[in-house]
Amino acid sequence: MPTVINNIEKQQFEINLGDEIAYLSYRFYKKDIALMHTLVPEAFKGQGLATALAEFAFAYAKSQNKPVMVYCPFVSRYVKDHPEVRVQLDKAYHSG
Repeated sequence: MPTVINNIEKQQFEINLGDEIAYLSYRFYKKDIALMHTLVPEAFKGQGLATALAEFAFAYAKSQNKPVMVYCPFVSRYVKDHPEVRVQLDKAYHSG
C-alpha cells in the first residue's frame, strides 16, 4: 500500500513517486470537504494509486467529521464501487 500524505498547504492528498506525484486535490466548502481532481502520472496508472488516494480522502473526511462533496469523476466511480462510503456524502449535494 503506498504512503499517502496530506499536503495541507497545497490542499491535496499525495503519493510521492520520486520525480512525480499522484494526487487528489480537495477544497473545504462550508462544513464539507470537496474532492476535486485526481491525477496519476501516465507511467504509474493501473497500480491502484487513485484508489489509495480516494480511500485516504474518505478516511480523512471521517476523522474530521466532514461530509464529502464529489466533483472528481474518478472519485464518483470509486463511490459507485464502494457503497459503504455513500453515508459520508453530503445529502444536500448528492442523491442516492
